[in-house]
This record gives sequence, structure tokens and C-alpha cells, in this order.
Amino acid sequence: MQEQFQNHINNTLSFLKGSKLLIAISGGVDSVVLTHLCRQIPLDITLIHCNFNLRGKESDADEAFVLDLAEHLDLEVFIERFDTQDFAKQNKISIQMAARELRYTWFEDLAEQLQFDYILTGHHADDNLETFLINLSRGTGLEGLTGIPVINNKLVRPLLPFSRAAIEAYAQTKNLKWQEDITNASTKYLRNKIRHDVIPMLKEVNPQFLQNFQNTLSHLNDTAAIVDESVNAVLKRAIVKIDANHIAFKISEFKKVNNSKAYLYEVFKAYGFTAWDDILKLLDAQSGKQVFSKTHRLLKDRTHLLLSEIEREESAFILITEKEQPVKTSFGTLFFKEVDAISVNQSHTIYVDQDRLSFPLSVRKWQEGDTFYPFGMQGKKKLSKYFKDEKLSLLDKEKVWLLCSQNDIVWVIGRRADNRFKVTDKTKQILKISLK
Repeated sequence: MQEQFQNHINNTLSFLKGSKLLIAISGGVDSVVLTHLCRQIPLDITLIHCNFNLRGKESDADEAFVLDLAEHLDLEVFIERFDTQDFAKQNKISIQMAARELRYTWFEDLAEQLQFDYILTGHHADDNLETFLINLSRGTGLEGLTGIPVINNKLVRPLLPFSRAAIEAYAQTKNLKWQEDITNASTKYLRNKIRHDVIPMLKEVNPQFLQNFQNTLSHLNDTAAIVDESVNAVLKRAIVKIDANHIAFKISEFKKVNNSKAYLYEVFKAYGFTAWDDILKLLDAQSGKQVFSKTHRLLKDRTHLLLSEIEREESAFILITEKEQPVKTSFGTLFFKEVDAISVNQSHTIYVDQDRLSFPLSVRKWQEGDTFYPFGMQGKKKLSKYFKDEKLSLLDKEKVWLLCSQNDIVWVIGRRADNRFKVTDKTKQILKISLK
């Protein structure tokens, strides 16, 4: 195995040579073998170990083992202790998820602070198979069937081509010592049940099952690359606008392709959506129809789908007295200042006749039926008609706020002032109102 590992590093992961590396070591056979293999090349490695304080004395024994191993191999080691149960309770997540989040957050922070290039973990071919079967049992798309990536940003998994049996055989041949986690023998967790009950049956039916599975993964990854290429080609044509608030997609581009639902899934899966039939129906729905995930929403707006994050609830009404300035809002800060003269009105600044204002002023969201007298025009206009003329999307309209004096609109903030409050040759006090 040593020779195979050396060849794997030389042919596939040659960037690890000369890099500064962290090895995540639990004390189990996988990470112990990984440490010994990397030490013999040799690679520039440092050990990192998490004590999650979940198994009492056994957790402490794992920590002590890692410290002894580091001393024996003359390696630097970092140890971090976590109150995993408390973290899980505070964040309302499972113990397994809490341990994972704590582990990888610490790994990444340590790598950044001490300028390590990569973090190595001991995941192997059997871990890949277990993950595949877990995803398959829960229902997944192609991305859930392509396996654990060998490289994922700074995370590298050099043992993925090797089986658990090969790793254990190497450890026994070299008389290596390691720690056994007794919780790995329990079938309480889904992964362990698949490891101990399902996979042995599959290997019994076909002794070449693991090798055949790895071949299948290779084919699936090739297929995934073709899918990505096709989806990116559609995205290049479909995306017409990206800004801080939303991404706009041309509906016609999704209708042109065969199996629109599959393309919608590939494009929007990363945003937490699950109601794919509802998203497909958006293509032919009336404007205003929308579908939500926990974090995002997809809105039909005439010929486009608009993707945006779900924003937190904000106050829809702000009262402004003469003394309360500047006024901070969710969309910026309003400033009020008396001036002697005016300059050209801009989208973020207006000048009004202060005597025409009735304090307190108010800031509110626009409502259906609102009308105003657009600056520079004669007569009044419905806001809905103004928005249509300005070609505002449904998302743009949702973000419109109004500055009002009593029931009269003074300013469609950031867009248009009202003619009734304009400065004239009879104005005695000029008030400059600006948004920053």
C-alpha cells in the first residue's frame, strides 16, 4: 500500500509535496495510517485532534493516544476540546451535526491563522460507498451520487482510492496501534447500520462490489461534468440581471430545453427548494406567483423568474418628528437640512418647501391605490401606473418606500419627488432631504 499511496500522491495529488499540511486525526485506524503514510514520503504534516467530550474517559484516552503518537513521530499537534452537547442544544441540531460543524470550523480557522495550505482527512473508499447509500436512501439528485470529492477547497482526502480492508491490513502488517471507538459498532446510527448490515451483504453477493462501485462513481462524475456543461450553457443565455437584491432568469430559455424540470432542479437546488412541480408551474403562471424555500424565493414576473433571499421582517411604518434626524432605516439614512438654495434634483436628494410639510412625517411602504403628483408633470398619477412606466419588476416595487406628509406623498424615495411640495419663488424655507 505504501507504494500505491506514493504513486497516488505523485500522479494525482503532487501539489501536496512542498505544501504545509494539517492531518485531522481521531486516533482511529484510518487517520493513523494516513499519518504514517504521509510521514514516510515525507510530507510536511502537523496533527490536529478534536476532543468532543462525548465518551468520557474514552474521549480523553483518544486525546492521550494522539499526543503520544505525535511525540513518537516527532510531529507538532494541536488539540481542541469542545462542549459538543451544549453547542448542539444551543443551535438545535443533532450531536453529529454539531461535531461536524465544530470540527470543520476549527480546522479552517486554524489553517487560515497558521497559514497551512491543506487539511487532510482519512476518508476512504468504504466511507464513499456509505455516503452514496445514505444519499440514495434519502432521495437525491446526481450530485448526491457522485461521492465524496477528493479535493474540496482546502480539504483533501488522499485515502479515497483505498478500501477499509486495505488500510487495516497495512496497519496490521506494520504493527501500528490505534484507538477503537466503540460507538462505531452500534447500529443506532444510519451510517453504522449501512456499514455493518447492508454493505457486508452486498460484498457477499459480489466480492468485487467495492471496485465496481468505484468504477460507477467514475462514470457518474463524467456524466455530472456533461450535465454541468449543459446547465452552464443554459444559464449563460437565461441570466439577464444580477444585482444585490436578485437574479433575473429569462423563462423562455427554460422552455426551449427538453425536460425543463431537470434544468430548473440543477439551477435552483443550491437554494434549498424542494417543490419542483410548483417551480415548473411558475413558467406558465400569472405574474406574482412565487415559491419559497427556507432561505430564498422564486417569483414569476412577466417573462422572468426572479430569485431573491428572504429578508427579515422590518417595520413598515416610521414616524419622523422635526427633531428626529438623521433617520436610520433598513434602506439607508435620511438627512434633513435647511439650505438657502437648490441644485438639480437627483434620485437620492430632493428640495421641498418646508412650510408645505406637516410634521410628523412618515415613511411607509407603498400600497395599491396610492397616487402622487410626479415632479415636473401636471396632474396626478397612480403609483402602480408610474411603476409600470418605469418598468419596475415586482421585486423592485416591493422595495419602494414613501416619505409622506399626513396622507400626501412627498417623495417616492430614491425615485421621484411630488410636485405639490416643490420649491417656488414664494418659498421662504427650503428643506433638503437626502438618502445615503
